[in-house]
Amino acid sequence: MARITVLGAGVMGTALTFPLSDNGHEVRLVGTHLDDEIIRSCKEARLHPKLRRQIPDRVTPYAYSEAEQALPDAEVILLGVNSRGVHWAAEVLGRLARPGQIIMMVTKGLESVDGELKILPDVLYARLPAPLRDQLKYAAIGGPSIAGELAARHHTSVVFVSRDESILPYLQSLYATPYYHIWTSTDMLGVELCVALKNPVALAVGLAAGVLEKKTRAQGPDPVDTRMFNFAAGVFAQGLTEMAYIVQLLGGRPETIYSLPGAGDLFVTSMGGRNQRMGRLLGMGMPFSEAVEEMPGETIEGVDATIAIMPAIDAMTQAGKIDADALPMLRTLYRILTRNAPAEFEFDRFFASLPMFTPPPARSAE
Repeated sequence: MARITVLGAGVMGTALTFPLSDNGHEVRLVGTHLDDEIIRSCKEARLHPKLRRQIPDRVTPYAYSEAEQALPDAEVILLGVNSRGVHWAAEVLGRLARPGQIIMMVTKGLESVDGELKILPDVLYARLPAPLRDQLKYAAIGGPSIAGELAARHHTSVVFVSRDESILPYLQSLYATPYYHIWTSTDMLGVELCVALKNPVALAVGLAAGVLEKKTRAQGPDPVDTRMFNFAAGVFAQGLTEMAYIVQLLGGRPETIYSLPGAGDLFVTSMGGRNQRMGRLLGMGMPFSEAVEEMPGETIEGVDATIAIMPAIDAMTQAGKIDADALPMLRTLYRILTRNAPAEFEFDRFFASLPMFTPPPARSAE
């Protein structure tokens, strides 16, 4: 039996307590300073209000004020905060983590640091106290995993990744169950880039639903009820292409892109959730400044990731490291989010980074 502490009582961090509990481990669920109501419900009713499910018997909830009781003696600390909370988490771990512990991240995102893209495990590492950071070990989880499905014990397939290959079999043994299937990889850069970039792409795919709704309102319903799957598929494919471009440019492995952390995670994120809901509002023509008011208190990872990475993308483009025509989907999404630009893609500019594709001929101005 191992002791595992989850820092962050959101839906994904809490869902990961299910396989751990099923395997007989001692699991502590520690809320952040924003999770008091969740932890109160978990303590009083054993009910996670956002998962809408009873937490497992082997899970002990702790308020943030009780974190010092739950972190220092854990063998693994699973970081389940959102991307905005990584700097805060580094402060907490700097006080309470101990040498030899494994820090495992389910948090997804990227940051622009000095004109370069940084994955969150590296951001976390850089913000930890220097005497401690090299005495910890680091891992992350990538792949298609909807929290509600994992908590329902539906089949879920993921990749555990670490630059330290020696810890992966141990982590795999802690979590693997008949429904939680785990592959391992040392491609930390590729996995983390994929699982972060999938959020902006899924947000862009979500525009299709709103564009259809806007068109229906203006022209009336289609008599044969066609959808906009062609629109969504074109954006999905271009998004995967842009993901591949960035991952390979920065040194990630191609197989990561077209497996669970890349194509798999992009597919499941494009099927629903907060990114999709925001995409629909934007596709309807609602400016982002208004759309965000329709989703109060919700973290939209696709928004955060797009805004966070574009300074580095621009800097790398100016330095000649990125082709100016390589990322039309991401650049358009950034304009939609920051300049209230129309939710329209120039589809004929897609796939410019694929040399085997001949682009459509330029159209004359009408």
